[in-house]
Amino acid sequence: MAHYQPSLSWMEAYRHAVNSDKEMEVVGDWFTEDFKISFEGTDYLISVRGGKIVEIAENPRFDRPVAFTLRAPMSVWNKFINPNPPPLYHDFFAMLMRIDDFQLDGNSLATMQNARALHRMMNILKQMEPIDAAA
Repeated sequence: MAHYQPSLSWMEAYRHAVNSDKEMEVVGDWFTEDFKISFEGTDYLISVRGGKIVEIAENPRFDRPVAFTLRAPMSVWNKFINPNPPPLYHDFFAMLMRIDDFQLDGNSLATMQNARALHRMMNILKQMEPIDAAA
């Protein structure tokens, strides 16, 4: 089975979904952070200001620091971004606590200070078109 990776256009669709989400408008007000989502070797730096994604950079240079990185192999992301995920892959926090291959690197305090908004962003990611369908 091929493990497709998300394209920049898929991530831009994610940006649009986050930025137009009514719940994110309420819970994201204080979320101002740069973080990365790592899809098995393809990294996306996501700059969030006031709960809105203002920039997405594919494979950013080393001189673009981030507060934290969410890292997993594509097999994990594909289970998460699935209309019928297997047990423990249904929720961002369940994966963080129980899936060894899903890792949080960096400043866990910054992550937890923004937990509600980040959780909403991960739920929006979960609702995206499956990555292999977008290829």
